[in-house]
Amino acid sequence: MELDGKRVAVLIEDDYNLDEFIYPYHRLTEAGAEVRVVGTSRADTFSSHGRVVRSDLPAAHARVSDFDAVIIPGGYAPDRMRRDKDMVDFVRGMDGAGKPVAAICHAGWMLVSAKIVNGRRATCFYSVRDDLEAAGAQWVDEAVVVDRNLITSRTPADLPVFCRALIEEMQRTPAVVS
Repeated sequence: MELDGKRVAVLIEDDYNLDEFIYPYHRLTEAGAEVRVVGTSRADTFSSHGRVVRSDLPAAHARVSDFDAVIIPGGYAPDRMRRDKDMVDFVRGMDGAGKPVAAICHAGWMLVSAKIVNGRRATCFYSVRDDLEAAGAQWVDEAVVVDRNLITSRTPADLPVFCRALIEEMQRTPAVVS
């Protein structure tokens, strides 16, 4: 399998975009990765449009050394996620370790709060563009943008290329060792 031995964290909070959570979760699982759902510390279940997701662990217990990549789904969840210091620190730590950080749609808000976009190329949903640019990112209107370990996309329509870019980036890096 493409990602045997790889571990991926998918972040979760209320009001997540269902497609942006479900599609990468299943695509990476299908590729052989172990996918863990990491929630904020305020709860262990999160909902959006009637769909409830249980987290496997809170961000306070997520260690960068335990994961090969992180996915940040959009929706309005990233605005809630960035209020959780542990979740923001986890994203910043993953980026600092050079591990793939994949953010789609409104997830650009988390990248801004983690302070990891200055001087980098990125994309997002058009309404988050001002936030990325104010944080120093060079915004581009492309389906997927890869800048070193940062992988960004605009909308659910970009999910196929978003997941493909993430898988390709993960294949270039060695898996974490237990």
